[in-house]
Amino acid sequence: MNQFTRQSSQAADIQTLPDDIAEELTRLPGEVISVSDAPPMSPPVPLTSDEVRTIVISLMLTMFLAALDQTIVATALPTIGRQFQDVSNLSWVITAYLLASTAVAPVFGTLSDIYGRKAMIIVSLSLFVAGSILCAIAPSMPMLILARGLQGLGGGGIMPVVQTVISDVVSPRERGQYQAYFSSVWMVGGILGPVIGGVFAEHLHWSMIFWINLPLAAAALALLLPKMKKIPVFHRKRKVDWLGGVLLMASAVVFMLVLTWGGTRYRWLSPTVMSMVGGAIALAFTFVWHARRADEPFLPLPLLSGSVAPFALTAGGCGLGAITGLTVQLPLYYESVYHLSASEAGLALIPLAAVSTVGAAVAGRTMARAKHYKRVAIIGTSWAAICALGLTLTTLPLWGLLTLMAAFALGLGTTFPVCVVSLQNSVARPLVGTITGAMNFFRSLMSSFTVAAFAAILLIALGADIPLAGEHHAAGSIPAIPADDMRHAFRYVFAAATALMATASLCLILMEERPLAGPSKVQTVEMAE
Repeated sequence: MNQFTRQSSQAADIQTLPDDIAEELTRLPGEVISVSDAPPMSPPVPLTSDEVRTIVISLMLTMFLAALDQTIVATALPTIGRQFQDVSNLSWVITAYLLASTAVAPVFGTLSDIYGRKAMIIVSLSLFVAGSILCAIAPSMPMLILARGLQGLGGGGIMPVVQTVISDVVSPRERGQYQAYFSSVWMVGGILGPVIGGVFAEHLHWSMIFWINLPLAAAALALLLPKMKKIPVFHRKRKVDWLGGVLLMASAVVFMLVLTWGGTRYRWLSPTVMSMVGGAIALAFTFVWHARRADEPFLPLPLLSGSVAPFALTAGGCGLGAITGLTVQLPLYYESVYHLSASEAGLALIPLAAVSTVGAAVAGRTMARAKHYKRVAIIGTSWAAICALGLTLTTLPLWGLLTLMAAFALGLGTTFPVCVVSLQNSVARPLVGTITGAMNFFRSLMSSFTVAAFAAILLIALGADIPLAGEHHAAGSIPAIPADDMRHAFRYVFAAATALMATASLCLILMEERPLAGPSKVQTVEMAE
């Protein structure tokens, strides 16, 4: 595939042209459209501000469904296990959803570029609702697990399609602010999920955690579908590389199973885990081999190369991996070192989740105004790395720890809007869904890898068979581990978080800062005057 560069003045001229003309100018003769460094376009959005607001609200409600169902089941698991008299397979109620949602993220992103956003948002929500109904009426644990997998297929499609629709109606320069809104929705869903799940399981019935999805999905579709016909169309019909999609999903599922079972059900160096690792690698290499030879591959590999994509994908993955890994393992730290109860430990996570959305909002607003928009993320990730390093070097009282965690989250949150918008800004319009799906796919893999890595670090440091990742004993307590030992062990976890944020900062420094399409706030004011 041909790679080419242009002068900044030429790129600026192209960005002022209509999309259909500009996109043709950005391709060399005989070049296919799936070039990774095609310049950004600003779509002539034929939507009023009220229509954009309605679309955004409906998309936020849609994403809230996906965010809620990743955590709402957790607190209801004991009740579900008692009803079905099956505790050994309870973890699969969550694992089935995560496996399915991770595997299909790039599938829905690519299909939205082929068949359109409207079709894929309807398909993903339909699968999600169908899975929710089957979960609610499941007569046994195996049926519930299968239904959760179906629900995960829909939930995994919601995130990339929603982010792609936003790219169709909002210019890249303004898009960072909207990404911050969606980060807030994800945070609220993650925090409310366990609370709502516990209330339903204790006072109503556990099936209500699935029935609640029906009115929410209906409301989202009722708001969104009437406006979809006015959204600019950028998808391009082409042949679907189903073999490439199956290979990509299969390698992801096997890799996720390795991270799920390694160190828990099987030893990391056991023949089962090692054979699964070999299988995941073989499937991944087969996918790459096929993608290099296919005329129109499912995931064009040049999209993942260049001066933007690899750095934005890595930085975003490191940021999400750090916050996910800490969110999963910190309750153990709070309970062991500060002697908090399980509910108090959950509340102590709020600064980490809530303040990260503040960082995302700051970065989003900066992107709408500043020419050098990535500087805020470089400063933020560097600050997060310094805060995480401080946690490795000092022992703080609880209020001090929570303050430093909030400062860490503030810097970390700046990563997400900058990485998302930079990725979408670096590809041609008909490939925005594909790159968005790939981004969500790699982020999910990075999150799972980080959770497993942090757990392995703790197990090595403590040298004990302890329950990690929130899996407490039936009595609801954790083993008696001396607070000093836990502090020492978590210093390695905080050191790993430091390394992740330092890597994110380095990637953002190396990432090319391409001009964002769309007028800045300063330019808008000057034009008005």
